[in-house]
Amino acid sequence: MKYTQLGRTGLKVSRLVLGTMNFGPQTDEADSHTIMDAALDAGINFFDTANVYGWGENKGRTESIIGNWFAKGGERRDKVVLATKVYGNMTASDDAWPNHDKLSAVNIRRAVEASLKRLQTDHIDVYQFHHIDRATPFDEIWQAVDVLVQQGKILYAGSSNFPGYKIAQANETAARRGGTIGLVSEQCLYNLYERRAEMEVIPAAREYGLGVIPWSPLHGGALGGVLKKEIAGGRRGEGLAAGTMSGPEVRAKIQPYEDLLDKHGLEPGEAALAWLLTRPGVTGPIVGPRTAQQLESALRAVELELSEELLAGLDEIFPGPGPSPEAFAW
Repeated sequence: MKYTQLGRTGLKVSRLVLGTMNFGPQTDEADSHTIMDAALDAGINFFDTANVYGWGENKGRTESIIGNWFAKGGERRDKVVLATKVYGNMTASDDAWPNHDKLSAVNIRRAVEASLKRLQTDHIDVYQFHHIDRATPFDEIWQAVDVLVQQGKILYAGSSNFPGYKIAQANETAARRGGTIGLVSEQCLYNLYERRAEMEVIPAAREYGLGVIPWSPLHGGALGGVLKKEIAGGRRGEGLAAGTMSGPEVRAKIQPYEDLLDKHGLEPGEAALAWLLTRPGVTGPIVGPRTAQQLESALRAVELELSEELLAGLDEIFPGPGPSPEAFAW
């Protein structure tokens, strides 16, 4: 495994991030533990989750699965850089109360304590804001974070799904307040097909020293060889891949993409991950394997070298938006 610094911090993290969203809803606890063991054995030390994972009535289930894995010992917790998130309401919809979601100081405190209990740990390494909260000022958010850092319950703060201007606003507020280093990472939607983050989000992240952690690196499965699998299996894609591939404009790009990689003798999913690892500012993409076999495929991407010819071909199929403001002005 290869490692890099998380943004401007001294924290070393793996170039692949283990995503756990499938743990519980699609992968049972025993298999989830097997995948986490395999990831750790392969050198992946950066695990990402969220308090709402498990979804519906099972919100928090994923954190509990991870916590039970930590409880097995074997230095599992010490070896892992643990990231989780706060924002969503953790109560059932008919029981929702005010102040049980988003980023008020009240909810941040409540959510941290609940996550620590489920995760069976005394601290969270990277505590991420899952979405912007338009109603809560960053002065209040950073006040809550400062207290938690002083208590040793979190070490760093990160964002997820933030636009560029909110990254700037968050870190300028942190700098004005002093006593906190501000956001150190941004987890955003970014892949070969969806490159809008290159316009504002990634430049802002790089300017402020945030590590970029792309989610959905295979665009819901569309970049994972879905057409090739349809032909081989005689059936259409399922789940996210099926939804992503429903539009003819998507299929029109995916076919030449798969043809190009076939010409170079590469597996589409592995190449899509390897492409992200070439992008400026990217710490590592989140891979969310449902099985140990899917994890093995993702691991191969770290060692994959993409030629300049192939990179140019990928840019022709999936051109980025270009830098801002030139992408929309002059």
